Amino acid sequence: MGNKNDKERGLGKGIGSILGGISIDDFISSDSPSRIKEQEFAEIKIDLIDANPWQPRSAFETASLNELAESIQQQGLIQPITVRKKGNRYQLIAGERRLRACKIAGMDTITAYVRTASDMQMLEMGLMENIQREDLNPIEIALSFKRLIDECGIKQEELSQKVSKSRPVISNYLRLLNLPMEIQKAIYEKQITMGHAKMLVAIDNEETQLEIVQKIIKNDLSVRQVEELVKNLKETQTTKYKVQLPAAIVESKKILSEKFNAKVSIRRDIKGKGSISIAFQSNSDLKRILALLKK
Repeated sequence: MGNKNDKERGLGKGIGSILGGISIDDFISSDSPSRIKEQEFAEIKIDLIDANPWQPRSAFETASLNELAESIQQQGLIQPITVRKKGNRYQLIAGERRLRACKIAGMDTITAYVRTASDMQMLEMGLMENIQREDLNPIEIALSFKRLIDECGIKQEELSQKVSKSRPVISNYLRLLNLPMEIQKAIYEKQITMGHAKMLVAIDNEETQLEIVQKIIKNDLSVRQVEELVKNLKETQTTKYKVQLPAAIVESKKILSEKFNAKVSIRRDIKGKGSISIAFQSNSDLKRILALLKK
């Protein structure tokens, strides 16, 4: 049926590395009406399948799709798509990349799981598939995590268990969304890496963050070089203001940042006066933070 590499192309390399083989059924709760209930295999005409309106990703690389289409022509579709029945037609739940590749391959029908799913479950499963993609992008992962938390009401601890990632790792992804849009764009376009971005998150000043990003891109700086740059910058700032936060306050800042899943800044002058600021990205994000403050 083909070698191991052919199978990996069909299934997507990101599934094993990110989720350790977790399937969509592992993500859906055991009592969910979309789990197993009324599930069946079917060979469906492709022109009867409509797109998932909650598909979290709209950009698909042409070269990657053509490669998958070629693999499908040679080996067949290894992993069926998932759909739900909607009237006389079907609505895609998961498998947009496979569906598009089958269209490119000139197929008239496609093998699919037919299952029951609510609109919310459609969103959850679409996001789950997005996280499983082989061409994973840190910003897309972060946005998927955020939507699962904000829109699907999944707690960060529960999400950690479902995607087999520690809470600090998830928090690191979510903090990327606190960076200026110019930097998020640089991450998305692979001009800088996740390692670079983690160094930038530690900087409070947006102007300084942007300056460092330009240096990274212009001089092709490694993560290690950026780490030294940020370290020297912090030492310079400490000397300039002659105010160094006690270790207890630094630790409190870290705890607050993890609690609110947001960038937290603590400033204090020589006399001990200062301020705490919590960054937010949208009205819904502000409401989320305010709700946590009220608890």
